[in-house]
Amino acid sequence: MVNYVWVFMTVIGVVFALFNGTMEAVNKAVFDGAKEAVTLCIGLISVLVFWLGMMRIAEESGLLERLSRLFRPLVKILFPEVPPNHPAMGYILSNMISNMFGLGNAATPLGIKAMEELKKLNGGKTSASRSMVTFLAINTASITIIPTTVIAIRINYHSVSPTEIVVPTIIATIISAIGAIFIDRYFYYRRSRKG
Repeated sequence: MVNYVWVFMTVIGVVFALFNGTMEAVNKAVFDGAKEAVTLCIGLISVLVFWLGMMRIAEESGLLERLSRLFRPLVKILFPEVPPNHPAMGYILSNMISNMFGLGNAATPLGIKAMEELKKLNGGKTSASRSMVTFLAINTASITIIPTTVIAIRINYHSVSPTEIVVPTIIATIISAIGAIFIDRYFYYRRSRKG
């Protein structure tokens, strides 16, 4: 559906430019935007490769395993329907840790695998289970300790202090994660009382 929206917006923009005689400006914007996108991607790749390498070192050193053990009791409380040794639990923990380090690109495949495993636990139903809704809320409002992508963008645009956003990001994401959990629990208990 989103593809249709983008195509529709592009067609409308081109038609509007044709009628207004601004096709040259549209062409310039298209090529300038493409050039800017390539430059931005190259800047992001370097930072993401660095942090993915750091994650690999953390994995090999056992730091990720220790972090998983540290967060496992909290995750058991948040996902009481998921058995402790189920593969979904491992994917959920890995996704949360990746998000904490600002590695949304690395966290996405882990999140998809977690949802697939949660769907299996839900019996393959088309409606979302309590755990699936909770995971989506936490994943969307995840706590971020190191916002690597934003730091990379700030470095790419020559920010004087690209890491000054770390503390505000930590505060904002902690508040958003707590809010997401409270809202998730509120609607769950409200629905369970009605049912």
